[in-house]
Amino acid sequence: MANYVAPSKEIDFVLNKVLDYKKLNALSAFSEATPELTEAILDNAAKFAGEVIAPINRAGDVEGVKVQGSEVKTASGFVEAYRQFVDSEWLALAQNPSYGGQGLPFLVHLAASEMWNSACTSFALCPMLTAGAIDALSDHADEDLKQRYLPNLVTGKWSATMNLTEPHAGSDLSKLRTIAEPVGDHYLIKGQKIYITWGEHDMAENIIHIVLAPMVDAPPGNKGLSLFLVPKFLPSADGGLGERNDLKVVSTEHKLGINASPTCVMSFGEDTGAIGYLIGKPGDGLACMFTLMNHARLEVGLQGVALSERSYQDALAYAKDRVQGRNSQTGEPAKIIEHADVQRMLMQMRSMTDAMRGLTYDGAYAHDFRVNGSSQEEREFYQDRFALLTPLVKAWCTELVNEVTSLGIQVHGGMGFIEETGAAQHYRDARIAAIYEGTNGIQANDLLGRKVLKDQGAAMRSYIAEVLQTSETLKSNSEFKKIAEMLEEAATNLETTTNFVIENSKLGQNFVGGVAFNFLMMMGYVSGSWYMARSAERALVVADDGDNEFIKGKLASVRFYFAQLLPRYKGYMDAVINGADIGLSMNESNF
Repeated sequence: MANYVAPSKEIDFVLNKVLDYKKLNALSAFSEATPELTEAILDNAAKFAGEVIAPINRAGDVEGVKVQGSEVKTASGFVEAYRQFVDSEWLALAQNPSYGGQGLPFLVHLAASEMWNSACTSFALCPMLTAGAIDALSDHADEDLKQRYLPNLVTGKWSATMNLTEPHAGSDLSKLRTIAEPVGDHYLIKGQKIYITWGEHDMAENIIHIVLAPMVDAPPGNKGLSLFLVPKFLPSADGGLGERNDLKVVSTEHKLGINASPTCVMSFGEDTGAIGYLIGKPGDGLACMFTLMNHARLEVGLQGVALSERSYQDALAYAKDRVQGRNSQTGEPAKIIEHADVQRMLMQMRSMTDAMRGLTYDGAYAHDFRVNGSSQEEREFYQDRFALLTPLVKAWCTELVNEVTSLGIQVHGGMGFIEETGAAQHYRDARIAAIYEGTNGIQANDLLGRKVLKDQGAAMRSYIAEVLQTSETLKSNSEFKKIAEMLEEAATNLETTTNFVIENSKLGQNFVGGVAFNFLMMMGYVSGSWYMARSAERALVVADDGDNEFIKGKLASVRFYFAQLLPRYKGYMDAVINGADIGLSMNESNF
């Protein structure tokens, strides 16, 4: 297994060349977040990821976690790594200074988070969920709850979870049976939740559970759901830890991957009831929870980027070292990287990762402007953009990471099937990403049904217009004329397909559900081409910086994407237009 080295040049290129980081720095909220400061922070994040987090990845996968009484013990090195994580204040990067945060752009947090996820996805899941809970409390909780809980969450001293799923209620939250009973200034929570990531562990001194549940006598369905803060330990008057709440871990799941991350069955209120506090208003639970979930969905998409990068690095290192066969030109013994098909696989891994990174970082960029934009108009524009990109980032990146990590195994050949190389772990760790935080089928329905159709394609057409503008800019350069033409054709076809779906949406939900996934995948490949085209455009600008090898590699990745990956969108387009009746014709008897 190769040592992980953060792709600092790639990240810097996206931040400062593909995206306009200086435009973020110009906002009043981020006036101190200069490119120079950001570079220094991310350099330290890269060092931390490589030296502290990456070394525990293998032990975490092998050892897993163990339930000991009412607690869960993590694998070797995790407690110490998390202590250093908290001491370094990494979680505080993009948090509100009023509660101990550093007030940097979310984009900076996301870039650092990519490194942590590449180093060890299981570990990175813990602060990811805490960050999502911070968002939910910041947006919806009353000031008393914020003052009592946010400072320790922002530092990472306390961690947080998201509690939705129950044994009989997965995506259909209207079937939740966990109940909340009002008692004075709090509620008693009783019920069971499953698949709770980092639901119990020994790294943080307190765990704050964000729990979705109906109140007693609440109306049926999603409108009856409320959101509650349920701490493992109740805070004392001085802000320390008081008595333990009536909740406990029942068991942990044995999983395909992310073995170092405890996935818990949690029981609330077996005795007197677990004390919880209302977040937001009664009945607004789902809306409040979506603040947490949207954060998590963007970062799950980021997991696709991170594990693709790690898999690519390992495959590349192996290909440069493994000697097998002979060079087709010289006849001499050859490293496998000299073979054309291995080069194809490696370039596909790199090109997909580059495109995913551009898309994901653009989602974070939109988030920063939707919250901190300089005008109401700007904030509304980026709100629409963020809403459009979130399900796309989550689903497209987590579909592609399964392909990238599979190629990582393939490059290793038989050794890829052996656990010691680490290639298999990336494949196993990646597989959950397309499932949790809303399956990719749910993301596709969200993109098409709730985002595209909601405004009759207005946000989508705005997005496509920017893509077409890039194609026009590139046409002026003879080197990229072919790329510009392919980009224009793809964007125009995406617009045509969008119009087709809007026009036929009157056929009902079965139609929308039947075409949604293929529509999302089409949009993903077209969007990926936009970020790759912008990379080519910017590569020309920085070609005089002296790092010719980096620029050559970047342009090779761009050309590969347009030649071998972008054409995939046409198959998905055909599936939308010509296979649209699948959702209208199939029933149970057909299977």
